[in-house]
Amino acid sequence: MAYNAVEMSDWQISEAAEENMPTPDDWREKLGLQKGEILPMGRLCKLDFLKIIERLKDKPDGKYIEVTAITPTPLGEGKSTATCGLLEGMGKRGLNVGGCIRQPSGGPTMNIKGSAAGGGNALIIPLTEFSMGLTGDINDIMNAHNLAMVALTARMQHERNYNDEQLQRLTKMRRLDVDPTRVEMGWIMDFCAQALRNIIIGIGGRMDGFTTQSKFGIAVGSELMAILSIVRDLADLRERLDNITVAFDKRGNVVTTGDLEVGGAMTAWMRNTINPTLCCTVEYQPLMVHAGPFANIAVGQSSIIADRIALKMFDYHITESGFAADIGFEKFWNVKCRYSGLKPHVSVLTTTIRALKMHGGGPKVVAGLKLPEEYTKENLGLLEKGLSNMVHHINTIRTSGINPVVCINGFHTDTKDEIAMVRKAAEEAGAGCAVATFWADGGDGALEFADVVKEACETETDFKFLYPLEMKLRDRVEKIAKVVYGADGVAWTADAEAKAKMLESDSKYDDYATMMVKTHLSLTHDPTIKGVPKGWTLPIRDVLIYSGSKFLCPCAGAISLMPGTSSNPAFRGVDVDTKTGKVQGLF
Repeated sequence: MAYNAVEMSDWQISEAAEENMPTPDDWREKLGLQKGEILPMGRLCKLDFLKIIERLKDKPDGKYIEVTAITPTPLGEGKSTATCGLLEGMGKRGLNVGGCIRQPSGGPTMNIKGSAAGGGNALIIPLTEFSMGLTGDINDIMNAHNLAMVALTARMQHERNYNDEQLQRLTKMRRLDVDPTRVEMGWIMDFCAQALRNIIIGIGGRMDGFTTQSKFGIAVGSELMAILSIVRDLADLRERLDNITVAFDKRGNVVTTGDLEVGGAMTAWMRNTINPTLCCTVEYQPLMVHAGPFANIAVGQSSIIADRIALKMFDYHITESGFAADIGFEKFWNVKCRYSGLKPHVSVLTTTIRALKMHGGGPKVVAGLKLPEEYTKENLGLLEKGLSNMVHHINTIRTSGINPVVCINGFHTDTKDEIAMVRKAAEEAGAGCAVATFWADGGDGALEFADVVKEACETETDFKFLYPLEMKLRDRVEKIAKVVYGADGVAWTADAEAKAKMLESDSKYDDYATMMVKTHLSLTHDPTIKGVPKGWTLPIRDVLIYSGSKFLCPCAGAISLMPGTSSNPAFRGVDVDTKTGKVQGLF
């Protein structure tokens, strides 16, 4: 039975659905798991990845489905809602289906976007735990990341205070001679705190640290979250956590977490993060939560680990990528799939009529403000002009050889003629298409969607990467910019190009993945430019080196690794019922 999503808030729907939510013991029986493969944590549980993958290693994989979107409005177009809705629709059809989404960050949860838990009758539960730390993965990542910074800054202080003989006698450490102007790493926290983007640390006396400029990023943008997304097991995690570049010494050599002898302790903090957390939809379809968001500044993918075990456990597995197909899908395609060796069958392109109207020249959409009437009344002219954005993303998916399916995330204000126009454009571009009303109707509103995706899973694919690993960094960026973004070319700043040439000349970077850093609100580097712009050039201002995950991250435009909190943040509406202890106001 669907809840009344118009009259009930998400937290109220979650609270009602949680009354019958499966227990860890229920899940063990329902999913056919053995004793010890499910790790209870209160009313939630984690799945023991190492045990499950070992037992099911010879079982054939199920069908692999990815969910992405067109270029969104600042409100988001419902990828998580579509993921939950598809799970529920396929479940209604009696299919053995599961999924995995990313854990939300406390930054957007307490800011503008909310919990990214889906919504209405296509919602992840339990909402409070999902929104506020879950089983502690982000906290473990924060501790491990900041421990590396503690190790670095303490080392810099001790090397300043002691000569070589004292350093060896008192600390048993060799001198690293870190260049304080070339510290690559910063600190992290899981809120949007613009006041911490640029800071000075170590103010005080000689025992108060090393005075230097530093910075904070948001926790889910940490390289450690990227590593969690792409590791295959605990041994892989341990090796990568010794290879993170934290700084350079005064001779220009890399200083790593291994040099600081902190990788083992970082692994100890993160040892439990390799096991996905099991949640579900309000219709009790199993949904794992693993790794984190922010595909504009991070990898933005649910994990390879979750995909590996889900493809063994289920006949159909749905995974979610961050933001639009130019961001999340491109990284899924050329990074995650290359690391995992898994070949997807279908990519769902989540689409809303309101976003297409925005790309057709509609008024600016501002989170927290009422939508202009152009988005709530029929306007075929705006819609027709905006269809090019959807078609562009369909073509990107088809370039990969994966079958595209457009999901029209239906709103009650959408008209029959508007839906028909989108469907016609999608099918003419070579995509399957379905309109779904999972927000209002749950699985019953996603039956056509489920059928179209199931049919697409049976169609042959010709999966291929956009570029070979042998291609040099600047050539890869050029290819991504032209094919995926639609740019005419790339313009590198002098510093960025010099860095790129240095990286290209060193063979140890040859097999590093290219992880673009770009706004999610436009195909370009400028978030204000909508539609499918022509005649533009992508500017690259820097290249970040993530040597643990083996990523080179070209940065396009002025994008911050620490988002800011808005003037009307979501935390203003969150509270606790002091009689029951239950959290209210989450969405």
